Amino acid sequence: MNVSYESLLNKLNQSGKTFNIEKIYEAFMVADQAHGDQKRVSGEPYIIHPLNVAMILVDLGMDTDTVVAALLHDVVEDTEIPLHDIEKKFGKDVALLVDGVTKLGRIPFSSREQQQAENVRKMLLAMAQDVRVIIIKLADRLHNMRTISVMPDHKRRDKSLETMEVYAPLAHRLGIRAVKEELEDLSLSYLDPIGYQEIEEQLATRKEDRQLFLERIKARLYDRLSNEHENMMIEGRVKSIYGIYRKVYMQGRAFESIYDVYAVRIIVDSVFECYNILGIIHDVFRPIPNRFKDYISTPKPNMYQSLHTTVIDTEGIPFEVQIRTWDMHYTAEYGVAAHWKYKVGISGKDSLEDRLAWVRQLLESQKESDDVEDIVKSIKTDIAPEEVFVFTPKGDVISLPTGSTVIDFAYAIHTAVGNRMTGAKIDGRIVSLDSKVKTGNIVDIITTGQNNGPSRDWLNIVRTSEARNKIRSWFKKERREENIAEGKAIIEREFKRNLIHFDDKQREEYLSETARRMHYNSPDDFYAALGYGGLSVERIMPRIKEDYIKNYKTPDTDKVEKVITKRKIKASSGVIVEGLDSCLVKFAHCCNPLPGDEIVGFVTRGFGVSIHKKDCTNVCGVRGNCTEPERWVKAEWAEKVKEAFDSTLDIYCVDRSGLLADLSVMLSNLHVPIHALNSRVLKDQHATIQVTVSITGLEQLNQIINSVKKIPGVVDVERTTR
Repeated sequence: MNVSYESLLNKLNQSGKTFNIEKIYEAFMVADQAHGDQKRVSGEPYIIHPLNVAMILVDLGMDTDTVVAALLHDVVEDTEIPLHDIEKKFGKDVALLVDGVTKLGRIPFSSREQQQAENVRKMLLAMAQDVRVIIIKLADRLHNMRTISVMPDHKRRDKSLETMEVYAPLAHRLGIRAVKEELEDLSLSYLDPIGYQEIEEQLATRKEDRQLFLERIKARLYDRLSNEHENMMIEGRVKSIYGIYRKVYMQGRAFESIYDVYAVRIIVDSVFECYNILGIIHDVFRPIPNRFKDYISTPKPNMYQSLHTTVIDTEGIPFEVQIRTWDMHYTAEYGVAAHWKYKVGISGKDSLEDRLAWVRQLLESQKESDDVEDIVKSIKTDIAPEEVFVFTPKGDVISLPTGSTVIDFAYAIHTAVGNRMTGAKIDGRIVSLDSKVKTGNIVDIITTGQNNGPSRDWLNIVRTSEARNKIRSWFKKERREENIAEGKAIIEREFKRNLIHFDDKQREEYLSETARRMHYNSPDDFYAALGYGGLSVERIMPRIKEDYIKNYKTPDTDKVEKVITKRKIKASSGVIVEGLDSCLVKFAHCCNPLPGDEIVGFVTRGFGVSIHKKDCTNVCGVRGNCTEPERWVKAEWAEKVKEAFDSTLDIYCVDRSGLLADLSVMLSNLHVPIHALNSRVLKDQHATIQVTVSITGLEQLNQIINSVKKIPGVVDVERTTR
């Protein structure tokens, strides 16, 4: 009998659980014979890998079928044994698990990122049917990361980055703390070995002092609590290296200022005891203000529950205390795996079905996107380790990733709330739509009775993929003709920027072929997907440019591109500059020109043409001096300009209650995005408001100015030109 199998058998026997040993041994024999003489990069027999994955799963408390699937998880992908043989021999459940973990290596993809995204999507689809799929995959990735040192440097970095961006967040969302922290630490050791080593050395130099400190605190707490709480456990822990790294290097904090490097965990029988002990802790030690978190009444999305408080001992050393029940502890350590290990959380509100609702929600939100890579972006953003907990006016709690805006909050409540949103209040104060929410905020969404829909600018503001996909969905369903026009404009801009020239017949043929290759029924469907944001132009342009150079570009084309003629060329920004071909255009901040203003261009050194208003004080001749007249060129606006421009208004008004609310609602009703809003009270009971909005041109700006002047209390409105 293989020694490695004996190690697995010993672990199975020591687990205290009942397993079908005969079925597990049969799976081992099939895997061992199938992999045969295959070797890992390290030179070890390949069977060592599935055996180690199976042992990790036994530690997590998984069942017989999961262990069997772990032993067989690479058989279908790497050997000649088909999936239906696995199903025939080991049952449908094992076959489903093996199929869910199997990569899509035999299907061609246009990029490594697309293949990664499709693999993740397939895993999530299988996971929606059986969560054990992703638990096996996490164990598989954990063992690969433990043994990755034998791989080439670039592969170590690629795998570590994928682990940090996809698998560690999934482990976090499933609540499997030990796997999540080890994946993060292993990934960090290859992504930033110097930073990892510095923190490791910091922890090592203080190891003895740390152990003495934690033992002293534990003894003091045990003396104070043991008489009142019989079935209690007190343990110490040190924050993971990656957890410290995030605060030291990513938040710029000193090692000494991280209060939760040291932590003491107290585990008791009931919720009542948790709150009772909290009071005792605050009596024994001095609590640090604003460092208390109640995750019992407000659990994290991964169902984590605990009371957290940070206190200072008599020597002035801060440390964190975590207080939880035994059931909470099992969930905190093993997440959904506690369902098998301890039979925790398998009924009622805390059912396994409810815990996995986010998987179906994530897959559902991706249906409106034609870009499969969005699913990986969702994991990076929506399933992030850091969340904020925000309240509705009725007291309901909404969990969002850190950095989310009030628009994300609106769409998290309901799609209709987001689509009808015209403004928002945070803690009773009107805020701009790009305002970010923080834990504890009470957010009130202002809506209109009409379903006028969102603004395209919101796509650049929102943080969550859920909100982004719901906005795209609205435009996809409600604005098809507008999307087609927008998509055509996007392609036109990118063709000009990349010097791609087709005649009309070539363009039509090529774009029809491109649409067909990307599984769209017609070029209009292709344009519409670009227009509503379901397809990223940045992703498709490298392939288009490569095809153009290979199949269409000629020596004559090169000559044409190099000729600079004295004709008017439309720049990508909607400005026609005389005498310059395909020039980069930027708009001067000194005068903020808008379509409708008379403009002139200045050829800068290395940064394209800067566009000014003709009456700008910086324009040659306005001040009576002109040192380099040859660098000023004629410019004018194109007939149709689709770009949006920022413009700032100075509003002088009588100070009164509700003025900012009236202004925000008026701009929202006009569908004008607000980028900044500042106000200042003057001494004479007046006030000034400065608001920056995104508009299409001078005509719209004049309309806004006239509307603002009609608001009661407004004395004067001026366009800011400085």
